[in-house]
Amino acid sequence: MTNPALQEVIALLGHPAAGNPAQFLFERVVARDSLDWKFLTLEVAPSRLANALIGVSAMGFCGCMLAPPLQEPAIGLTTSASPAAKFAGGCNLLECTKDGQLIGHLTLGRGALDSIRLHADPTTANILLLGTNLLSRSLALELTLAGTLGITIADPWDAQASVLTDAINAIEGGNARTVEDALTLSYESIDIVIATEENRPLPTEFKLPKFREDLVVVDTSLDPKASSIIKEATAANSCQIDGLEVTAATMAINYRDLTGIEPDTEALREALDEFLDY
Repeated sequence: MTNPALQEVIALLGHPAAGNPAQFLFERVVARDSLDWKFLTLEVAPSRLANALIGVSAMGFCGCMLAPPLQEPAIGLTTSASPAAKFAGGCNLLECTKDGQLIGHLTLGRGALDSIRLHADPTTANILLLGTNLLSRSLALELTLAGTLGITIADPWDAQASVLTDAINAIEGGNARTVEDALTLSYESIDIVIATEENRPLPTEFKLPKFREDLVVVDTSLDPKASSIIKEATAANSCQIDGLEVTAATMAINYRDLTGIEPDTEALREALDEFLDY
């Protein structure tokens, strides 16, 4: 601390901010380590994000986390941004330096990759990635940098798969291809299926082939009970990674980057279960 009489402050900015588990999880972390930190959950409309970030800087916050829909517009309001944030076009974590500079980071893909590594080796896997949102773009980059064998990208919602495919193939070692129609999908060469579009069920005309038992299936939704993909993975006895596990891993990275504390990811998952009453 620069002043031991003052609390270090971290904030979550969201729209809506209500119902976000970040503060609940953070308070578990600081209680374990008996730290005198303060976490604020703040409602910020996208139209007022620039003013809010000026306030974060002026008041000397350590930094803040950003929830959708603030993550993509924030990239244009930072002093600088990490290569991952620049590639994907958004940031979910802002570090505030002592002189008030805001540095944008994107940890979504890193958190998802950490979760996957607990169940499978991405360097020996072929990936099917469903969606092209900020998390998808971030994870596609992290998987490529980790040396995954290849990524098949499908976007049945926004038809942006080819854009992400081209961006990945422009990276050294990138190996991505686009699939426009589920009828052309085959799991024969797929090891891990990843769905990143939270709260957006697959269009009825886009039907995935039946899962195999030896697949690893990831669904990043925070409501796995309502996920049709998780239900199909359960029926096929596939290995499952749900959104609670991915979120806990991402939060662990955020708290470590902002505080220097190494959180217990399993404890974060348990606290998330409690918060969501699972």
